[in-house]
Amino acid sequence: MIVDNKRPSFWAVTTSISLILFGILFGAYSFSIEEKSSYKDLNNIPVFSISQENTLIGFSNPENPPLKVVKKLPVVVTAYSSTPSQTDDSPYITASGTWVKDGIVANNMLPFGTKIRIPELYGDKVFVVEDRMNWKKGNYMIDVWVPDYSQALAFGAKRTHIEVLE
Repeated sequence: MIVDNKRPSFWAVTTSISLILFGILFGAYSFSIEEKSSYKDLNNIPVFSISQENTLIGFSNPENPPLKVVKKLPVVVTAYSSTPSQTDDSPYITASGTWVKDGIVANNMLPFGTKIRIPELYGDKVFVVEDRMNWKKGNYMIDVWVPDYSQALAFGAKRTHIEVLE
């Protein structure tokens, strides 16, 4: 018998590695997240899991990092909707160029993108300044967007404070 002492070819090595990786990814080798700590983040929270030996499931951390309150301001809060009488010629687009949606507020003093809370009215809900009000309104007025004109009327005007967030 003749023995060839040559090294394996590049294609043979590449094919072998590919088959091993294929087997690991598609369930030929089974393992669980508890057996492999490398699948957890630094806080020992699972990042992903293998389910049914062939499905990769990602995890997210549902807790948002706490937002630091930079300052508190006294304001009058009102509500507006996307009706032509309450907006300009494009009622569904904010002054910053985004579409209106829940969590959008209008204010003339704070820069676009500023995150705020209105704790006495909405608890921990975070709003983002994306719109402006009529120039006749003062700097200490906040207009919360609501989807319906009747909701805006029913909201009225409320004196409270806002928390400007980091």
